[in-house]
Formats: sequence, C-alpha cells, structure tokens
Amino acid sequence: MSTIAENISFIKNKIETVANGRKITLLAVTKTFSADCAKQAIDTGILDIAESKIQEAVPKFEALSNSLKGINKHFIGHLQSNKAKKAVLNFDLIQSLDSIDLAKDINRHAKDINKVQKCLIELKVSSEETKYGASKEKVNEIYNYCISNCPNILICGIMTIAPYFEDKELVRPYFKLAFSVFENIKKIKNDSNFNILSMGMSDDFEIAIQEGSNMVRVGTAIFGERNYDK
Repeated sequence: MSTIAENISFIKNKIETVANGRKITLLAVTKTFSADCAKQAIDTGILDIAESKIQEAVPKFEALSNSLKGINKHFIGHLQSNKAKKAVLNFDLIQSLDSIDLAKDINRHAKDINKVQKCLIELKVSSEETKYGASKEKVNEIYNYCISNCPNILICGIMTIAPYFEDKELVRPYFKLAFSVFENIKKIKNDSNFNILSMGMSDDFEIAIQEGSNMVRVGTAIFGERNYDK
C-alpha cells in the first residue's frame, strides 16, 4: 500500500506533466481523515488543506494547531448561514459562496472580527440535485453584489464540482463551461484578485487542468477511500 507521501509525489508528477509550466495548487482534502493523516500531508510540503464540515474541521484544526502555521485552510462544503460565523473564524478561503444571502452573513461576521474573508463563488455546472452552487447568471450577480456591498469579502475566483462519469472525457464540457464563466468575469472586470479556478478532483483533475483549472481538490487519491460511517 502506498504511503501518503508517495501518493502526493505521484499526483504532483501527474500535475506537472499536464500543467505545461502553469502553477497549480494541490489542495489536500482531509475531510473524514484523521489529524495524523493531515499532518503527514503537511509534512510532505502540502500548504493547502480542505474540510467540508465545520463540526469535523474545528477539533481537527485544534489537534493540528502546531502544524498549521503557514497552511491555508479551505472550506469546500455546502455552507449554511448558521455556520457562516464559524467558517469565517476558522478558514482562510471559503470556496462555496453560492448566494447573496450567504454573502451578507459572511460579510457581517468578517466585519465583527475585522477580517477580509477570501471566498470563491461556487458555480453549478450540472443539473444534479445533489450538487450545490449558483447558475452562471447568479455567479455574476453574487460577484457584483459583493464588490459593491461587502467590503469584508474578497472574491478570489470560482469553484465548481463536475458530475461523475465512468468515461472521464465526458466531464470536459463541464470544465470548459466553468472556465468560460471564470474568464468572462476576469476579463470584463479586470480584477487582479479574481485569479483562482478551483475544479478537478481525484478522478478528473488532469482533465480539469487541461481545461484551465489552477487549483485541484484531491482527497482519496492521497489518503485512500473514505469511510463515511466512522
């Protein structure tokens, strides 16, 4: 069985092969995995880790407190308004901003602690009911609202989750759509802070990079299969 360090090395080599010299951020998705697993990833040089549930992340971060200096903590799960305060307190980048109402909550809680909260707007590219996110029209609305009304939010780009296919090539059009939305905002707004396109996971990150992603979220390919019953 490969170690976490070996898996990360293997993935970094794959990323380098398809990136053509572009800088790609490898985000280690530590959800459902132990603090020790997360520490092993950090010890290999991983600088970005992600969680999707506040109640799991907070005690894990406490256990990792001595290892988190210089580490960027990302929230990638669906964020409910009643959890926005804890997300602002515990995460450097919230990747799942998907409504103006949530933006209002994040901005308010960030203002309370004199923080500018970095966020990505989550774009929904598939019709799957289990997927969250905003339509491409709503993405523009959320972006414009935050720029005009949320001084304590910094919009840094877009995140999306593509549907799963056995044939990985079928995912490509969804990544192309996300890239077009990202590039449209970037060019029209000329916003230098808007520079992250977070898309691609363990099964499809190579295609995502080919289609313009500069941040990939990888969990099972680093840590192994998840046990959600734990």
